Amino acid sequence: MAVLLDIKNACKRYGDQVLLDSASATITDDGRVGFVGRNGAGKSTLLRVILGDEELDSGEIARHPRLRLGYLRQHDPFLPGETALEFLMRDSSQPDWKCGEVAGEFEIKGTTLTGPVAALSGGWQTRVKLAALLLHEPNLLLLDEPTNFLDLRTQILLEHFLRNYREACLIVSHDRAFLAATCDQTLDLTAGKLTTYPGRIDAFLEYQREKTAHVERTNAAVLAKRRQLEDFIARNKARASTASRAKSKSKQLERLEVEDVAESAPTAAIQCPAVSPRKGPAVRCRDLAVGYPDHTVATGIDLEIVHGARAAIVGDNGQGKTTFLRTLVGSLPAVAGDVKWGHGCELGVYAQHVYTSIREDQTVLDHLERAAAIGTKQQRILDVAGAMLFRGKAVEKKVKVLSGGERARLCLAGLLLGSFNVLVLDEPGNHLDVETVDALAQALVAYEGTVVFTSHDRSFMQAVATTVIEVKGGRVVNSLGDYAAYLAAVSREIDEAEAADGRGRKAPAAPPSRREGGGKAAPARPATRNDREIRKEISALERSIAKLDVEKKQANAALLATTDADEAVRLHAEMTAAAEKLSAAEERWLALQDELAAVVGDA
Repeated sequence: MAVLLDIKNACKRYGDQVLLDSASATITDDGRVGFVGRNGAGKSTLLRVILGDEELDSGEIARHPRLRLGYLRQHDPFLPGETALEFLMRDSSQPDWKCGEVAGEFEIKGTTLTGPVAALSGGWQTRVKLAALLLHEPNLLLLDEPTNFLDLRTQILLEHFLRNYREACLIVSHDRAFLAATCDQTLDLTAGKLTTYPGRIDAFLEYQREKTAHVERTNAAVLAKRRQLEDFIARNKARASTASRAKSKSKQLERLEVEDVAESAPTAAIQCPAVSPRKGPAVRCRDLAVGYPDHTVATGIDLEIVHGARAAIVGDNGQGKTTFLRTLVGSLPAVAGDVKWGHGCELGVYAQHVYTSIREDQTVLDHLERAAAIGTKQQRILDVAGAMLFRGKAVEKKVKVLSGGERARLCLAGLLLGSFNVLVLDEPGNHLDVETVDALAQALVAYEGTVVFTSHDRSFMQAVATTVIEVKGGRVVNSLGDYAAYLAAVSREIDEAEAADGRGRKAPAAPPSRREGGGKAAPARPATRNDREIRKEISALERSIAKLDVEKKQANAALLATTDADEAVRLHAEMTAAAEKLSAAEERWLALQDELAAVVGDA
């Protein structure tokens, strides 16, 4: 077990804000680490330091000489008109068969692989970037909120891949379900300190709760004893007969100390608008078609959502969830049919990326005053601002200096100050930390109005949704069962697709180009090694195959171009030697695939 990263006494601050305060931690080559902490704690800053994009104020990060970092890029690295396969080959310098094999792990195939990458949805482009990242064969993956904006299917595919990934991972995420499925260690950043816990996120959170509860119980007992001693001393110190005993008790009192409790960051106290419960349909869609002038996304939509329901809109990215929501609220006209809201419905809308449209010259208080219902008292506005963690002078902050999470909380605060009896929320949990998402879920469950929402956070969906509406294949229909049933159905689909493709427990098929004219494969070694060792040898061999293939092609091209006899003889010998080495390497590759299949099959 090698140490890939050794963080020693790391210190980093921005102005008065301390992000790292003599923080230390190690990440080993078998580490699958979930990196957690509140928004603004400094997690992304530490990742940038690890990548070399920022420097520490003091301390150091020691890196293993053979460390190969892989970081999921947020920007789009694609060239105009480039296909997904062309991008993967250009970015990784790997052959087409290898790029296709890794792309297949994320269901990137057919026209998705060979068509323009710019035409793909954001979720599919993220899949392409993940495939590109893995083609570089890093031994430490750094993923910063990888599930943001990923649909359920892509999240599950990424989980499956990471569970089988044999190298180290450091994953920043607020999605507990994702961390629980992929990480077996937890790294926490709180108050500038790094704490490593050798267990999954749920066990870590339970450990934190138990530790805090134990300290609080111990402190309560100590404080009770202190009060008892102080009372005895006050009653007896003035009397000569008991003064010595009071002095003895004073010394005992001095030895009683309470243990510091780690101060937790404040949690948003969310309360939805108080509304009167209603009955009957809140909204009806009849023969509705949604989309755009040049493209219809879904047709024949006939459904209704009743008052008091919490309807989750589900489906893969690019299927039309946001288009459907925009049509429901009237920000996008229907292509055909109609949408009718019930009498007296007042809609409050939180749209995807809405926080980017707030006027940046306003302060937090300015925005909330404009968003509040007429007649709302100033104290009510300040109370809601404080509940969403804008306290004291924070209400004077300009919008332009707010983080994404702060802007999201500000928009939610604006909704809370309204009198809406219908809330339409498109990805309300993005950029919110776990505690704030939990508080929002609890508030929505207690809300007596109607909620129509989308989210990729499975824990949030299961906590809130009472009905599920699926957008898929040009249709929008009520899904049978609850969200747990929908989640199980999607997981089953993916498992069946992977089994049909020969993925999962079966080793990948050898590339066709490597089977042609290659002679008989060498016999496999006895399956005494584990699959990780075999995969490492396969990776090294694939790099050698690619290098030898290039050498052979270069020698052949030079041979065809030369007119010098001696040079032609030399180049022919060089090409023959490269071809022989290539053939041997290909045979060894096939043998390793057989060995890997035997090991995986016995597992």
